[in-house]
Amino acid sequence: MLFALQDGISKHLAQSYPVPFFVMIRYWFFAAFVIVVASRSEGGIRAAWRTKMPLVQIFRGVLLVFQIWVIVTSFDLIGLGPTHAIFALHPLLATLLAIPILGEMVGWRRMVAVGVGFLGILVILRPGAGVFDPYALIAVGSAFLFAFYSVLTRLVARADGSARPAFFYTGIAGAVAATLVGPFFWTEMLATDWAWLGALCVTGMSGHYCLIRALDATEAVRIQPFIYLQMVFTMALGWVVFGEPFDPVTLLGGAMIIGAGLYAIWREWAAIERAKAAARTAEKSLKG
Repeated sequence: MLFALQDGISKHLAQSYPVPFFVMIRYWFFAAFVIVVASRSEGGIRAAWRTKMPLVQIFRGVLLVFQIWVIVTSFDLIGLGPTHAIFALHPLLATLLAIPILGEMVGWRRMVAVGVGFLGILVILRPGAGVFDPYALIAVGSAFLFAFYSVLTRLVARADGSARPAFFYTGIAGAVAATLVGPFFWTEMLATDWAWLGALCVTGMSGHYCLIRALDATEAVRIQPFIYLQMVFTMALGWVVFGEPFDPVTLLGGAMIIGAGLYAIWREWAAIERAKAAARTAEKSLKG
């Protein structure tokens, strides 16, 4: 819900101000939040800074900033609901990218789920139907960028044995990248919009805090299905606040993508559980 509110505020600000400008300020607060969290964790900032893949970590941080610029631009051009209906494809894209980057094996069932997800994208885009909006491809690009970012996050977490450095570099490298671009788009803001910008920073930090606590409590694969609730909250926000219509065809395509994504997540969870069971069986046999 917090991330949905963040998206709604971003759309509001994007209607009046350059996206790199307010994303830069948002990242300043995010970087401060990351530093506070790291300093209060075991080992402090030194432990959070330590990584075996510093260049990949920095690239991830820069990549996420670019992805945020792209998706917020999509919010402004095609709306919150259509953007998130397409963006829901990112877990399926991550499944494909994990094959060459992480060396993961993907069975035929998950590949079928990916195919269904892409069919859902075609339903939403409706190429050749006379209603195709080329701006929708911006949302597709955003989904690909976030999928790439997600797979790289799993790569560095695997190398470092912890997600803490990934979180730290996301904030710090991202803030540096945003600051290198943002000042060129500096714009005078109304006092009321500074309040909205403050709300954007608060929702962003609160959302990430909740996500950190959730990841501390359980595995990421168990949390992934709840990501799709963001689409529901965001669509409702777009309808109530911004007057975006509920397009039945977009809803159908989004439902296809979400269904395929949930199935792929379930198959991944099942594979993890089977591996754990096999490891427990092997351990018992060794003890026996």
